[in-house]
Amino acid sequence: MTVAKPGFEDGRTRRRPGSTDVARLAGVSQKTVSRVINGEPYVKEEVRLRVQAAMRELGYRRNDAARALNSGRTQRIGVVCLGTALFGPATQLVAIERTLRTTGYSVSIVNTLEGDTVADAIEHLLVQGVDGIILSEPIDEGGDARPIDVDIPVLSFGRLPGLTAKPSLDTGGDNVDAGRAATEHLLGLGHRTVWHVAGPHRWWAARERMAGWREALADAGAPEPPVLEGDWLPASGYAAGQQLAADDDVTAIFVANDDMAIGVLRALTEAGRSVPDDVSIVGFDDIPTAAFLTPPLTTVPQDFDLHVARGIESLVKEIESPTGGRFPAPERPSLRLVIRHSTAAPPERHR
Repeated sequence: MTVAKPGFEDGRTRRRPGSTDVARLAGVSQKTVSRVINGEPYVKEEVRLRVQAAMRELGYRRNDAARALNSGRTQRIGVVCLGTALFGPATQLVAIERTLRTTGYSVSIVNTLEGDTVADAIEHLLVQGVDGIILSEPIDEGGDARPIDVDIPVLSFGRLPGLTAKPSLDTGGDNVDAGRAATEHLLGLGHRTVWHVAGPHRWWAARERMAGWREALADAGAPEPPVLEGDWLPASGYAAGQQLAADDDVTAIFVANDDMAIGVLRALTEAGRSVPDDVSIVGFDDIPTAAFLTPPLTTVPQDFDLHVARGIESLVKEIESPTGGRFPAPERPSLRLVIRHSTAAPPERHR
């Protein structure tokens, strides 16, 4: 049976095809079309493919404005990010966008790199109309920070003091455990203590990794050396590495990200300090180049795809079935180190 496409044959403006047209062409009910559009389960794959083929043939596009009127939701989630090309935040943002695309929600992104505060960015998203908000990498804004009170669900991939959104979910606790695990690995190899090259102090992630480092040293009764602060980039790691290379007591270093660890490795090598024979290094992130350094870098990987998917799953559930309070935290991905060849027992004279 041939089904006429919606529109007029006399040259007048075509009517936009609707879900009823898709249902008629696919030979299914309008409810089935709605289930396919919304990605709901319990639709046979053959039926799903037939509906999708009909949508393509008709040039059907979902009417989000109509859906918003019917449901009271915009089917849009706002994301506040730093707007930086650093590996961690950039990879996390890609994972957020990719995951949201599979949920049927569109995404609006506002970055704070140009001087806007997190509160400014959230206000901009609220004016646009969003059903929920994701904070991708909060940092300490110091004197610019002000309390943030939001009445829609907020998912934060990191700590943000002053946020009083209800319901909300903060999934930023992994950094403390990861900093502890990296430090314990080095102490377990027999190093008397572990030096730390931290990220910029205004980043909560950097503070949390440093807190894990401190906890591990305290629990082991190991002395706590002075912290060297970098800016996440290799040049700052190189500068810190030059200082550490000059101190013969330095045998183990936990670096807050892999990019800075690359700089530390370069400085140690130039100073004639062999890695790992003289000095062991652990990084953080497991960037793609970490496995191809000389030596390959031991590091703490971040499973951005899994971490983001679980967080967004909880956020969407809260939007669609509100709990009225702090919504349940998703299960955390298991924590592990990728142990390569940049760590070993300390030199005999330091044991």
